Amino acid sequence: MLNTDHDAAAVRIRVRLLPRARGDAIVGRDDSTGESVLRVRVAAPPLDGRANAALVKRLSKALGAARRDVVVVQGERQRDKLVEVRGLSEEELRRRLASD
Repeated sequence: MLNTDHDAAAVRIRVRLLPRARGDAIVGRDDSTGESVLRVRVAAPPLDGRANAALVKRLSKALGAARRDVVVVQGERQRDKLVEVRGLSEEELRRRLASD
């Protein structure tokens, strides 16, 4: 089960970003650290925020959310990030990720 934290207005998910990949894709979950994180590949390099921008674009597309509603709130310069998605319930977020 994917680790999430939520309140009435937003859901937060842990993401492991894999920059400089062949393409942009959500590749599943990683449970190796004992905490479930969503693994996301992006082609962009981790320079000048390009990988983070690609992450936001990929997640917003997969979730059917506006880019302004998907925000990296922690880990801007690390592979492991905390991403906040506004306007979706935890249940809806899980359903949309499962269908992507």
